[in-house]
Amino acid sequence: MTTETLNIRDMCDAFDVTPRTLRFYEAKELLFPIRQGQKRLFTKRDRARLKLILRGKRFGFSLEEIRQLLDLYHMGDGQEAQLSKTYELAERHLADMEAQKADLEEAIGELKEQMAWGADKLTQLAKQKTVAA
Repeated sequence: MTTETLNIRDMCDAFDVTPRTLRFYEAKELLFPIRQGQKRLFTKRDRARLKLILRGKRFGFSLEEIRQLLDLYHMGDGQEAQLSKTYELAERHLADMEAQKADLEEAIGELKEQMAWGADKLTQLAKQKTVAA
C-alpha cells in the first residue's frame, strides 16, 4: 500500500471488506474518499481510519464510539484526549467481554455435563437392547 490513493477494489482487497462496507462507512461519515464521478479514491488517511474502524468493531465498539474516537484525533493535544477516551472505552468493553467469556465458559461446562449424561444414557439403552436381544 505505498500508492497515494487506492480505488475501491484495491481497498476491499487490502482490508478484506466488501464495497458495500466501504460505502456504508462513507455514508456514516467515517471515511472520506476523494470522489471522481462515480469513482472513489481512498487516501492514506482513509486507510488508517478503516484500520481503526475494523479494530474497534472487533473489540465491540459501536460505530458512534468509533466516530467519537476518530474525531478526537485532531484535537491538537498530541492525541491525549483520544488515547484517554480510547482507554476508558476499552476498559468498559474488556469488562463486558470478560463477563461474556465467563457466561460462555459456564454454558460450555453445563453443555458438557448434559452431553456426558446423554452419552451414558445412550450406552445404558444400547446395553439394554443387547441383553433383550
